[in-house]
Amino acid sequence: MKKEIIINASSSETRIAILEDGILVGLYVERPENERMVGDIYMGKVENVVEAIQAAFVDIGLEQNGFLPFADVGKEYSGLSESVNHLETEEKQKSKFQKRKDKVRLKSGQTILVQVTKEPIGSKGARLTSAISLPGRFLVLVPRDKTIGVSRKIVDVKERRRLRLLAKSIQPDGFGLIIRTVAVGKDVYVLRSDLENLLKIWRRIEDKIKSGPSQKLLYKDMGMTSSVIRDLFSPDIDHLVVDSRKLYGEIKGYLKEVAPSLLPKLDLYKKHTPIFDEFKIEDAIENSLSRKIWMKSGGHIIFDQTEALVVIDVNSGRSVGEKDHERNALKTDLEAARLIAHQLRLRDIGGIIVIDFIDLILDKNRKKVVAELKKELKKDRAAFDVLPMSNFGLVELTRERVRPSLLFQYSESCPRCAGLGRITSKSAIVTKIERKIQQMKCSSGARRFVLKVNPEMASYMSEGLKSRVRRLMMKFFITIKVVSDPGMKDDNFILHSLKEKDEDAISP
Repeated sequence: MKKEIIINASSSETRIAILEDGILVGLYVERPENERMVGDIYMGKVENVVEAIQAAFVDIGLEQNGFLPFADVGKEYSGLSESVNHLETEEKQKSKFQKRKDKVRLKSGQTILVQVTKEPIGSKGARLTSAISLPGRFLVLVPRDKTIGVSRKIVDVKERRRLRLLAKSIQPDGFGLIIRTVAVGKDVYVLRSDLENLLKIWRRIEDKIKSGPSQKLLYKDMGMTSSVIRDLFSPDIDHLVVDSRKLYGEIKGYLKEVAPSLLPKLDLYKKHTPIFDEFKIEDAIENSLSRKIWMKSGGHIIFDQTEALVVIDVNSGRSVGEKDHERNALKTDLEAARLIAHQLRLRDIGGIIVIDFIDLILDKNRKKVVAELKKELKKDRAAFDVLPMSNFGLVELTRERVRPSLLFQYSESCPRCAGLGRITSKSAIVTKIERKIQQMKCSSGARRFVLKVNPEMASYMSEGLKSRVRRLMMKFFITIKVVSDPGMKDDNFILHSLKEKDEDAISP
């Protein structure tokens, strides 16, 4: 499989596309006004501790307080022993977790060192942890810890043992180390150099902590582009192309220090055609923002995204390749499972996801669809958990959510419908106008009114001999002058009583 990273840098944003065999599988977007926050370290202040939800809310200087679950509170605030046996059984782990929740020592007004693990999304603040970690190119430094870990993606037993021994030989007192996947084959000098850089960063953080508790942001992690280069530009990437000469120079300088073997894979794009057009990425982005996605078989998938969860509906449409309904439904569901896994990764959709597949009668076919979905999801770097298909043909899953999905990065809430996707019907607005006329007539005895609405609503109110305005006037024995105002929203109106000279604006 050919893997490529394509970077487009403009004055307003930087976009990073991940391609596999020419197909867009991941897109990262960074703008100056919306910089990446994951990995940032703050000195926060506990605003309140809510035992009912086993979490604390922490002020880190942002618009919304951060959310700190008790499960993510470090040992120094939980009263746990430093020695932790990582080979405990599942039952012991559950028991330990329960004790941890009971022993968390946090109180309002307390200062606490925290790190962002998930970006703020909608009305939800950033998710936090007090277990601080600093990722480098080959190592992750974990202050106030003693453990040594090796990436699960390193499957070779001998290499895992070698790297663990190297980590132990350079491990500083009071710090834990985690070996990253790209450390495979590296010697002790490379690991030690990475460790020294991380220790310098931690010492600067400690200096800021000592300067006073009022300090908020203590450490800003790499921007989106740098973090993608650090975390994703590994030896299995065949090509990295960037269209900014400045960014090309920065990446080249970074690679010279940490991974000179990757330099031949770095190229500066010099053609006049926009780089995302050259690699056919723009069309893929447009497709990923669509509510409806067509399948090759003729069926289609509908994505409905809300703040609480995402619902995906699979429809057979024109997909009638087989006479047997069960076989045709299975074929469509299998294709949908592959496409959905790809779209979840591309759109970066996280949280709770419910998929409504086409109904299948046979249990073995339901299991085939779920197995196909799991197989495709394994290509994703994000963690996931999938439940079996229910009798209603529904599959529930969760996918790790770190930052807002592509839809929220590329769109804003509609000012007319406030993100609902629908607006109040014209007939419902007429009913509201009628009710308001009745209220104002009863309270003031007014008989002359001016109704201000947008042009489309004015036309709807006045059209025909027995117009809706005329019917209202006859019903209440009043006069109404309709005024068309292009500045009015579709579902708003202003009703003005000439007798009282009062004014009421109605918004649904």
